[in-house]
Amino acid sequence: MALLAERGKERYDLHTRHLNHQLPRMLRTIGFDKVYERAEGAYFWDEDGDDYLDMLAGFGVMGLGRHHPVVRKALHDVIDASLADLTRFDCPPLPGLLAERLLAHSPHLDRVFFGSSGTEAVETALKFARCATGRPRVLYCDHAFHGLTAGSLSVNGESCFRDGFAPLLPDTAIPLGDLTALERELRRGDVAALIVEPIQGKGVHETPPGFLRAAQDLLHRHGALLIADEVQTGLGRTGDFWAHRHEDGVEPDLICVAKALSGGYVPVGATLGRDAIFRKVYSAMDRVLVHSASFGSNAQAMAAGLAVLSVIEDEGIVARARATGDLLRTRLTALIDRYEFLHAVRGRGLMIGIEFGQPRSLVLRSRWAMLQAARRGLFAQMVVVPLLRRHRILTQVSGDRLEVIKLIPPLTIGEREADRFLGAFEAVMDEAHSGGGLMWDFGRTLIGQAVAGRR
Repeated sequence: MALLAERGKERYDLHTRHLNHQLPRMLRTIGFDKVYERAEGAYFWDEDGDDYLDMLAGFGVMGLGRHHPVVRKALHDVIDASLADLTRFDCPPLPGLLAERLLAHSPHLDRVFFGSSGTEAVETALKFARCATGRPRVLYCDHAFHGLTAGSLSVNGESCFRDGFAPLLPDTAIPLGDLTALERELRRGDVAALIVEPIQGKGVHETPPGFLRAAQDLLHRHGALLIADEVQTGLGRTGDFWAHRHEDGVEPDLICVAKALSGGYVPVGATLGRDAIFRKVYSAMDRVLVHSASFGSNAQAMAAGLAVLSVIEDEGIVARARATGDLLRTRLTALIDRYEFLHAVRGRGLMIGIEFGQPRSLVLRSRWAMLQAARRGLFAQMVVVPLLRRHRILTQVSGDRLEVIKLIPPLTIGEREADRFLGAFEAVMDEAHSGGGLMWDFGRTLIGQAVAGRR
């Protein structure tokens, strides 16, 4: 703490000199270069003592908000116990207990592998699927996001992330919900699996009704597996424990989960799977370490995961996320007829996409066209910035060149936070439709930067 007190004010300069130099540049450009001093639940406080509502939850990591007392106590307890952790040649109880609790929510699955992140959970699923089927190719959906390490990047549906990192693993993208395309690829006989987010994080697009079940049947008919990427959608985010449960009869062969399982403290990822798959990977004693993780199953991560599951069950987090999400979506949807720029509201639970589009009136349409000509996605950024700078609410644009804002707040928020966000959102929309003010001044700044960037 003494080091933080001495040098904390250097945070942006330190990043500029020693880390990703584009991050502080970007934050300063859009006015997000804040100095947050502390956080609790769904709120931050800055150096002036002003509070900020967090509708981002660290990209979903802070599912229970920041510093939940149950998770914090569990970590204090496990550290104070001075356990013999990560000896590598014993079988500690905490990983088994957490696996047992996770599998209770997916009774058709049998075993769990623990890693340290969502992308590691995806890497595990890709390796296990290829090993279990003896096939090289994995299918994914357009605009999917499954992580940024080499394997998970191979099933990433956004070219902006893939550019500059080829060659990657053999893969093929299919349109989200396109069963014809899926069957065409399966007929080639070399497909190990389809990996799919039940609700895509980029743009907040849900798989069409019936797609997951039909895809599962097609995959199994052709000897391939279904991988559900629940890294962001799992653990109650969408109003059910797993997002794939919104469709009856879906039982993925492998499930990837991470983010909120950490409690916001200790990174942890998990890959749940069928016994037969694990037995193919760990087929003999000399293959006992054929897939492992240096920090996987560490005591602090396991304690955090167990505490998170206890809070989810004891505090009715899934039902709370469903109720608050329904409230937000209902009230946002009611604004569509009022605001020309607001085109759609979608999602489930507390994973909500707010999409903007071309307005009807001539004056507003010309302003929209001006932004689109410079760079798609600028209008959504124009909404996000005043939400933070004027109303102290942190949100995010849902992807590069997307006119969609994504709300993924802590699952613990309630009506008070919903009211605060909706009031701020209406104020920003009122200004956007007035055709003037600081919002459009900022828009002109964004246009200038977009044009300069192309040069």
